[in-house]
This record gives sequence, structure tokens and C-alpha cells, in this order.
Amino acid sequence: MAQPLIKKDDDRDDEAEYSPFLGIEKGAVLQEARVFNDPQLDPRRCSQVITKLLYLLNQGETFTKTEATEVFFAVTKLFQSKDSGLRRMVYLIIKELSPSSDEVIIVTSSLMKDMNGKTDMYRANAIRVLCRITDGTLLTQIERYLKQAIVDKNPVVASAALVSGIHLLQTNPEIVKRWSNEVQEAVQSRAALVQFHALALLQQIRQNDRLAVSKLVSNLTRGSVRSPLAQCLLIRYISQVILESGTSQTGDRPFYDYLESCLRHKAEMVIFEAARAITELNGVTSRELTPSITVLQLFLSSSKPVLRFAAVRTLNKVAMTHPMAVTNCNIDMESLISDQNRSIATLAITTLLKTGNESSVDRLMKQITNFMSDIADEFKIVVVDAIRSLCLKFPLKFRSLMNFLSNILREEGGFEYKKAIVDSIVILIRDIPDAKENGLLHLCEFIEDCEFTYLSTQILHFLGVEGPKTSDPSKYIRYIYNRVILENATVRASAVSTLAKFGAMVDSLKPRVFTLLRRCLFDSDDEVRDRATLYLNMLGGDGAVVETDKDAKEFLFGSLDVPLSNLENSLKNYEPTEESFDINSVSREVKSQPLAEKKATNKKATGLGAPPTEPSSAVDAYEKLLSSIAEFSSFGKLFKSSSPVELTEPETEYSVNVIKHIFDGHIVFQYNCTNTIPEQLLENVTVIVDASEAEEFGEVASKPLRSLPYDSPGQTFLAFQKPEGVPAVGKFTNILRFFVKEVDPSTGEAEDDGVEDEYQLEDMEVVAADYMLKVGVSNFRNAWESIGADFEKVDEYGLGPRENLAEAVNAVIALLGMQPCEGTEVVPKNSRSHSCLLSGVYMGSAKVLVRLQFGLDSSREVAMKLTVRSEDEAVSDTIHEIVASG
Repeated sequence: MAQPLIKKDDDRDDEAEYSPFLGIEKGAVLQEARVFNDPQLDPRRCSQVITKLLYLLNQGETFTKTEATEVFFAVTKLFQSKDSGLRRMVYLIIKELSPSSDEVIIVTSSLMKDMNGKTDMYRANAIRVLCRITDGTLLTQIERYLKQAIVDKNPVVASAALVSGIHLLQTNPEIVKRWSNEVQEAVQSRAALVQFHALALLQQIRQNDRLAVSKLVSNLTRGSVRSPLAQCLLIRYISQVILESGTSQTGDRPFYDYLESCLRHKAEMVIFEAARAITELNGVTSRELTPSITVLQLFLSSSKPVLRFAAVRTLNKVAMTHPMAVTNCNIDMESLISDQNRSIATLAITTLLKTGNESSVDRLMKQITNFMSDIADEFKIVVVDAIRSLCLKFPLKFRSLMNFLSNILREEGGFEYKKAIVDSIVILIRDIPDAKENGLLHLCEFIEDCEFTYLSTQILHFLGVEGPKTSDPSKYIRYIYNRVILENATVRASAVSTLAKFGAMVDSLKPRVFTLLRRCLFDSDDEVRDRATLYLNMLGGDGAVVETDKDAKEFLFGSLDVPLSNLENSLKNYEPTEESFDINSVSREVKSQPLAEKKATNKKATGLGAPPTEPSSAVDAYEKLLSSIAEFSSFGKLFKSSSPVELTEPETEYSVNVIKHIFDGHIVFQYNCTNTIPEQLLENVTVIVDASEAEEFGEVASKPLRSLPYDSPGQTFLAFQKPEGVPAVGKFTNILRFFVKEVDPSTGEAEDDGVEDEYQLEDMEVVAADYMLKVGVSNFRNAWESIGADFEKVDEYGLGPRENLAEAVNAVIALLGMQPCEGTEVVPKNSRSHSCLLSGVYMGSAKVLVRLQFGLDSSREVAMKLTVRSEDEAVSDTIHEIVASG
């Protein structure tokens, strides 16, 4: 019976959504499936039941083996119906049920009959189903029919065979690759979809042969592709060929000419695909970008939202590397700010912020103000990031941009959005000195009504660092103490720490800070009380206007140059004794490595090289290991242990790598050895080292490895003396020497007699980077200022021709062995200049900070400016010597 029409309510919230599948259950549907067995089939009723079965399968409902088999056999009876709609539903349910190989045989004959029939719709669907459910054995039987289908005159049948070929290529590539001639013929088809699918399949068949793909692309660019879809695919393959060729600028010139000719195609999708391909070419110049920018500019004024979105999104990416090339589109993009599609409007704004000039900033801000209330937080974050970049680009405009950020900070928004604004203000304060006081006041006003504990504590910490350096620090005290009165325990504790920093750095404020801290002694939270007690004792002077002790300032403001994970592990492993815990004993290595280094066999290490169950850090574990060996126990504190250096090729008879342990007056080489030959036992394993090219080193001790059975890693050690405190370098030649005994495979016992043998290893070098510890700093700018310019050394170097800046940056980082800071080791694509920040501790515990500035000229020559600051003038000179000699 027909359902009565339901009158729609004006209020959509009250509308009840109706689904035809509401409340259906698997058991009930399986009962309904019995209609498939009726002598007189009702096609409409059967189609409805199959629809419900398909719904259940797509909703994740699982059928047991018995249920699936019963449904499958019942469905096969529907082939006797001549109803075309029901037949299509039968094809769908067979594909979804994925019958097993012994069941497939039931429908194979029916499907093959349909595949070779005269009804084109049946033929196409039968091909798709057969290729989905058959295995390799049956596929060889129907291969002849599939080849014929590929070149069939009916485009629906040909496309079905080609798409099936694309799927089969994953499971039966050998069979599909035999269809190349037919697929090649299909590429010349006049049917758009057939040509598209044929090109996709042909490229996948040849994808592992770069020369064949290049030849295919070259042939097709001569004008034989008429389908817009196929032409888009061809453009993508051309881009891939140009990228893989590794050529700079436009790559192979004929291909670039073809891309440019596609900009004049009548199909919009081809024009856009070509324009996007040109903008993404490696090393593309502004002149080569011009034609693609022109067509994208036309798309900006299109009536189709998808074209406007595609164009502005592509221009947004281009603006990151070639902002000047996009400036001609600014007027068109300004009109998109009011576009109904918020995604288009957001992209338009962020692009304008990247390409705009100083005079247009105020006008843009007015337009953005009205726009911000209409978009979601995820779009607002993108706009905030773009505004931050614009402010760093035009520092003189910081007032209007900072005011904009503070206004949107007071509006409603989620955590990520507010965090993005706060981060932007903090970055502007750090990078634009004139913006400091204005920005700090905006942050103070924000924490008066901030609902996010994380942001409040971050801002309070930042106030404690920057506030005391302003012209009038006292104006921030009120905002900070308000947090002690009004906020939760976490924020109160953070506010107490911030107050203490003001008292330590500004002597005139110390009496007022003392009064406020004493009030905190009665707080309900123990963390707040403990902090207040600690800081009152640290500041000293009973609140009088006196200078704070230097150690107290260091405690409050000094950066913790010990990784927190290492400190935590050291505290866990600390055993209470008469001697107190010494923070200087904590490893400063940023990345801890397991003591059992990478072995060729990837087996778990045993014996001396095995890691403790919970190593505090790599250096701690190595130090325990080396101090337990009598020959090395007098060497003192271990400064650094290097990463493993492979001395053998993979898959050789013996696998050996070496770790360099650096002490003040010694260096110990730990050779990790693995025997990969089951029929051999190695005994008395040592490494003979020739140090003739390392004149400052002298061998003083060694510890051979008594036995090295098959697949059981072991270690042998060799120690050299070097001038104390001197970063000596040199080259060492290594030979593995041992007694080899044959092992009986049946009993596993070795023979009594052995033969002495040697195995040549790769040479090894001790370089300057081995004397540098990778130690990061949380705030590079503060660390840079705290070291001061007393021992600053600056010089410029030519690094010669390089493929790109990233190669030069990585080479210098590897040469110095320092820790990159704040993500500056990442070089933007196609960048012509870059700055990199490095930090570390040089031998002798001297902190070192390095600023690197790189530039790449038109001839790809790289120039570098190196600025070093250190606590020791000799270390600053050494860093320059390392670069000059490297």
C-alpha cells in the first residue's frame, strides 16, 4: 500500500528523517530471501530483497559461511529470469558475496553465456563479475574473450574489460601484460571513456620500465588523444616523466611545449591539469609560469565554483614559492573574499596575504574582519597563520595586525584556534622588538578570561621570560596575581613561578613580590604552597630591595639542557647513598640508542652487548659496560658514544660494525661482530688496527672476543690514547683476525683443530663531529642571548655547486654533528635562501650555538655565512676550522 504524503514542517529540526532500511535485521532479510526459490519469480520483490542484502553487507554486517552459501545458491536461480533490472542486481550481489572457488563454478557458465551474448549491458556486467570472482586458473580460460572485449565496438563492454584488467593487474600481472597489443589498439579508440581506461591500463603495465613510459608519452603527445579524461591522465604521466628525468628548469623541452599547448584546449579540465602541472615543475621560472597563471586568473571569474576553487587553490600553492608571479591576480582574488563558498574565500584571503604589498595590508584587514565570523575554526587557523607570515614580512605593520589578532582572540573559538593566535602573537613578540609591550598586554588581557588551562600556563611562562625585560614590568603583576586568586591549581602554580621571576629580575619589585608570595603559602593546593616556599627561600633578602643571587637567577631562568626523558630515567635508577644526586651525571644525548646495535641478522643481542632491561640512556648503558671492563675502568667519564658505523657489506660472511666511545684522553672502539656461517665457530676474535694515518693516537689496551658461534653477536674492544682534551682526528685500517673451527651440522660440535684466518674490513675515521654532543635548546633566541657575543666568530664560505639548498644544509649539519633547532633543518622546496640553527656541547662541556645562512645563486653555487657563539673562544675557532677543512 502506498505511503501517504507527509507534510513537511517549516522547522527542519523537527523533521524526522525516514530511511527505507530503518530497523531491518539480518535474520528477517534471510527469511525474505526464500522468495528466490519461488516457482513464479517476482522480479520487483527479488530486487528489493537483494537491495536489503547489499545494504547489510555495506554496513559491515557479516554473514556466516552457511548463510553466505545459502544466499549465493538461491541467487543463482535468478539467472532464469529475463528481467534486466533484476539481472543487474544479481551481478552486484554475486560480486559482494565473493563466493569461494568451489562455489564459483556454479555461476561461471551463466556468466560466460552472458559475456558472449548479444545484450551489451549483460556482457559488460558479466565481465566485471567474472574478473572479480575468478582465480588465475579460470582466468586463462576466459582470457581470449577478455582480449576480444577490449577491442569491442561497444564502448561500455570495452571499458568494462579494461577496468577489469586494471584490477587484475594487482593479482595476475603476467596474464594482463599479454594484452598489450589489444590495449594499445584501445588507446586509439574514439570513445572517450575507453581511451581513458586504456591509457591508465597501458601505463600500469609499463610503469616499471621508465624508458617504455617515456616512449608511450612521446607517442601520445603527437595528437592521438582526443578524450579530455585521457588527456588529463597523459599530462600527469608527462609530469612524472619530467620529474624522474631529474632535469632542472622545464625538463624535456618538447614535453613542456605540449603542456603549454594544452592550456589552449577547449576542455576546462585539460586546461587546469596542464596549468597545475606547469606550476609544479621543479625549478620552474616566472616566465614559464606566466601562461598558466593567465588561464588560472580566467578561472577565478568562472561561474562554476569547482573551477574557482581549483584555480585559487593552485595559485595559493604557487604564492608560497613565486609570490610576485601571482600579484596580477590580486584584484580577481579580492572579489572572491565574499564568495559564498567559504573554502574559496579562505584560500583567496590567504593567497592575498602572501602576495599583498605593504600598502594593501590595512584594506585587507578590513575585509577579513567581516569575513572571520562566517567561517569555521579550521579555516580561521589558516588565516591566522597567513597573517603571522605577513606581519613578519612587513614588520612596520605590526600594530594593525597585532590589534586584529587580539580582537579575534577575544571572540568565541576552540582550543586549536586560540592556540594558533597565541602562538602567532608570541612569535611576533620574539621577532619584532617594537611589538613586545603591545603584544604582552594583549596576552595579559586574554588570560583574564581564558578557559584553556594549557594556554594560560604557556602565556604565564612567556610573561615570566619577557615581562621583566620591558620598560615597566610592574604593570604585569596585577594580571599575574589575579590568576593566583581566580584560577585552578595548575594555573595558580604557574602564576607563582612567574611572580618569582619578576622578583628575581627586577629588584625594585622584590618587596611587592615577596608580599604576594607569602599570601600563596596558605593556598589550598600543595604544589602552589611548595613553589611559594621554594621561591621565597631562593630570592632571599627578606623582601628587601637587593640584587638576587646569581645562582637563584640561574635556577629560575637557566634553560634545562638535559633531556627530560634522560633526567627521569637517571632519577629512577638513582640509588640513595651518602652522595647526593648530581645532575651533571645525566646524559645530554638527545636520542638514546639501544646498546645492542643493528646487526646484519637483526637478532636480539646477548652477552656484553645486550642492553639492560631498562637502560637510562645509551651513554649510561655504555658507561656501565665499559667501566665493568678492567682495562677501561680508569678512563674516567664517558663523553659520547657514536652511532654504529658499518665496516662490512650486507649479506657477507661476517657482519661487523663499530661504535666510537669518546673519553677525555682516550677513545675506545667497540666492534660488534656477527658470524653468519652455520658451519663455523670463530675463537679469539680480535681486530688488528693500523693507525699510521692517525698520528696522535696510540694503542693502549684491547679485549678480544673468546668465542663467536653462528648467529650470536659478540663484541671485541680496542682502546687508544690521545692528547687529553684535544679533538684528535685520523683514519684507521681494520682487519678482523680469528681462529676458525669447522662445526658438524648434525651434532653442533666444533672440531678441536682450528686455522688462523683474517677478513679485511672497511676503513674507519674519527672526525671532528665525533667530539660534538647533540644537545637541543628549547628557546634558541634566549640561549643565543644568554651566551653573549664575547666569543662570537663570523665568517663566510663557498660550498661549491649543489643540486639544491637542502643538500648543502644536510652536509654542514653532518659535518658539525650538531642538533638542529626549531625545525630549521627542513628547507622549503625551490628555496633560494635558508637559515638554520644548531646547538651542541663540544668536548670539555663547552656549549656551542651556530647560525647558518645559506644562499643559492643562478649558477647553483652555494654561499654560507657561519656565526658561532660559545662559552670558550677556542671552541668557536675550532668550529670554523672544521668547516674550512671540511
